[in-house]
Amino acid sequence: MAPSKTSRAPRLRLIATALALAGGAALLAGPPPVSAQAAPAKSTADGIAEYRKMLEDGNPAELFELKGESLWKEARGPKKASLEGCDLGQGKGVVKGAFVTLPRFFADTGRVQDLESRLLSCMETLQGFKADEIAKTEFGKGEQKTLEALVAWISAESRGMKMNLPSAHPEEQRMYELGKRAFFYRGGPYDFACATCHGAEGQRIRLQDLPDLRKNPGDGVGFAAWPAYRVSAGQLWGMQRRLNDCFRQQRFPYPGFGSEVTIALASYMGLNAKGAESIAPAIKR
Repeated sequence: MAPSKTSRAPRLRLIATALALAGGAALLAGPPPVSAQAAPAKSTADGIAEYRKMLEDGNPAELFELKGESLWKEARGPKKASLEGCDLGQGKGVVKGAFVTLPRFFADTGRVQDLESRLLSCMETLQGFKADEIAKTEFGKGEQKTLEALVAWISAESRGMKMNLPSAHPEEQRMYELGKRAFFYRGGPYDFACATCHGAEGQRIRLQDLPDLRKNPGDGVGFAAWPAYRVSAGQLWGMQRRLNDCFRQQRFPYPGFGSEVTIALASYMGLNAKGAESIAPAIKR
């Protein structure tokens, strides 16, 4: 049974008296100390920085790293061999420090290779996989998933090191210049270039910074952050996949996996990033 108006009245009077006393006490006490007052409004940049910091806790890329280390040591493919004999530029089987020097020229293939195309060569020569077939496989499928895990682990082994791509070989210099031309090339229905998004300071799209990739030393949130786990996609993306998506946004035809233009772009951005600390595999929106 609901209480009558008569029974509610004394309670209402008590509540009113308590509120009045509380208000009076607050007036006597004066304004709260500065430390207890509301903090100044945060800038958009501060808010985004906090958001990223929260994302970094428990980066799902760690799961790919664990899988990648296991795949590196596992005997696989038609030849039932591991990748421990793969030379990533630091000597056979040496992983630590390799990521921050790629892309680079390899004498055995006679061309400049990034991490993914180099792994593809090793998977073919050491394990017997067909590189052409893997290159044509959709991202996230088949042996492309293997590559994603491998690049996550290999890049993590160089986390905290400075980007230091070599540039003495004529092919490395040629690829840098080719990458520079591709970076500034405008085309497609929207007349976009890589430089449209990454050719100025302080640009951002939604919660994602658009680092200026023309400068040296570069910014670790740019080239030195990929591979990265994409929260919006729920997937880990290597640089080849990242560049592929950039071409999609420019409404250009997709480049081939490990094609000269993608490696040239990586050479240009990587040399511009010289001196930046590698944070890969990072986490991105």
